[in-house]
This record gives sequence, structure tokens and C-alpha cells, in this order.
Amino acid sequence: MFDKTEATVVKAAFLPPALAQRLDETCTLADWETLSVTEQNKAAQNARVLAVNGESVVTAEFIDRFPKLELIADFGVGYDGIDVAAAHARGIAVTNTPGVLTDDVADMAMGLLLATSRQIVEAQRFVERGDWANGGFTWTKKVSGGKLGIAGMGRIGQTIARRAAGFDMEITYTDRQPLSGCPYRFVSDLATLAAEVDFLVICVNGGDKTRALVDATILKALGPQGILINIARGTVVDEAALIEALDAGTIAGAGLDVFECEPVVPKALQGRANVVVTPHMASATHSTRKAMGDLVFDNVAAHFSGQPLKTPVNPY
Repeated sequence: MFDKTEATVVKAAFLPPALAQRLDETCTLADWETLSVTEQNKAAQNARVLAVNGESVVTAEFIDRFPKLELIADFGVGYDGIDVAAAHARGIAVTNTPGVLTDDVADMAMGLLLATSRQIVEAQRFVERGDWANGGFTWTKKVSGGKLGIAGMGRIGQTIARRAAGFDMEITYTDRQPLSGCPYRFVSDLATLAAEVDFLVICVNGGDKTRALVDATILKALGPQGILINIARGTVVDEAALIEALDAGTIAGAGLDVFECEPVVPKALQGRANVVVTPHMASATHSTRKAMGDLVFDNVAAHFSGQPLKTPVNPY
């Protein structure tokens, strides 16, 4: 085991209480958001590990405040908010929590797909308003046997595909290149994919390279019968273009778990029969969040014990 007094950690974002408690019991932990400016400066001078989450923005300037920093431990699979290049330039390792949340995110994608296409949320409102007494609910879009497009065939994309296969869906995908051994049809660009499918699920990484990847052109290609599902990052979809497409009937609907400026969700995306919105909760199940916390702790413990990191993002 390692020496608690030497295992200095700054918690710079929300972490589950159980994880924060484990870190506090085994390390010298400072909660950045509760410190005064003077206390922050002192903590920054001593910290060897920075604990953040998947929504954190960790800039090069912020990293530079920590002269002894050795590891940035991310509670989340996404690390697009972390300047990994700046960390790498300083020899600082970065870890995340891949794999453990794959099933939950894939489940959420299918849940949003079903809820949006069958308008389940609006149907509940219909019942609760008492409208059923005046006649049946509007007919909705069938899922089984539909054409599904997946943008990003990584762990989550592949898991969604396996679930969709159970609905007898015809699956096509796009990525930077064809995936070796993948049984589904590959197309080389997103616009072609969108034009061919009934449902388009976005599973790509966030960051500058994918910012506004789903723009007006892609939405037009998806077409008036198409439904967009985003469980990736809010920045991947041009929200203004999406709202315009929904207003104009350019697409049939959208299921969204992520947004450009979380926790702000544009009013124009709320209260629509053909749009389902959820508060970035795809991985938020008790078992998965515990597994994510355990993996963060294991990475921190491995680092202080001089052992190989469990899930490094960058070479170190």
C-alpha cells in the first residue's frame, strides 16, 4: 500500500460520494470547489493526482497550476474536455473509465430510439391529460425491421448493433475506416449513411474533430421519416440546425441524452411530441457508477503504488 501523506489528490469536479470517501480515507484529498483561493494555490502546489469527471474542462492553463501533477483520473469514458496533449507534454498520465458503462449507454440508445419512434413520453401525457376519452393516440413509427445507421462503431456502437439485431434491424455504420471482422455494412461518410437509414444513432467521440458533425446537411439527408438519437456528446450535433430541422419537418424526431451547453436544454427542444430529452443519464445506474468509481480508484491506487495504470488514455 502507499503512504497517505504522499498520495495527494485534488478533486476538481463532482465524484460519487462513495468514491470521494475512498479517496479521502486512503489519500490526502482536497476538494477544489470548497477551497479558498489561498487554499487552492497551496493544494495545487502539492497535488500529484487530479480527479475529474467526463464533463470537466481541464485546460493547459489549469494543468500548469499543478507543478507536481502526475495523473489526471477521469470519472467517465469521455475525455474531450481534457487537454491530453498538454498533459502528455508534461509527462502526465490520463485515465478514463471505458468498458464498464458500455451496456448502460447502449441500453439508453435503444430506449431513446423506442421512446422517440413510438412517442411513449407523449403518449403518457396524452393519457394523463384525459385525451384518451376523445379517441385513440396518433399512430407512430415502427422500429422492428427498420434501417439503423450507427456513426462510430466502437464498443458502444457494436453493443447497440447487437441489441438492434434483436429487433431484426438492418444495420449500417460509418467510422474512420471499416472495422475488421464487423458483420455490418460499412459506408464511408455520414451523409450517405443518413440518407440510407430510418434511425441514425450517434456514438462518436466528442471534441473539436467532431464538433457540429451532424449539421443541416446531415439532417436533410436523414429526411422527414428519419429519427436522430444522440448518446455521444452534445457538441457533435449542431443544435440550432437540429431545432430548425424539427420546426421544418426536415426530420421526424430526435432522442437526446446530451446537449451542447449542459445542463441547459434549449426550450425549443422541450415539450415536443417527437422529441425525447434526458439529462445525460445514459451511464447513471447504481451498478455502473459504482464500477466507474472503482476503476477510478484502482487507477489512482495503481499510480501511487508504482503499478501499471488500468486504463490509460495516453502513453506515459
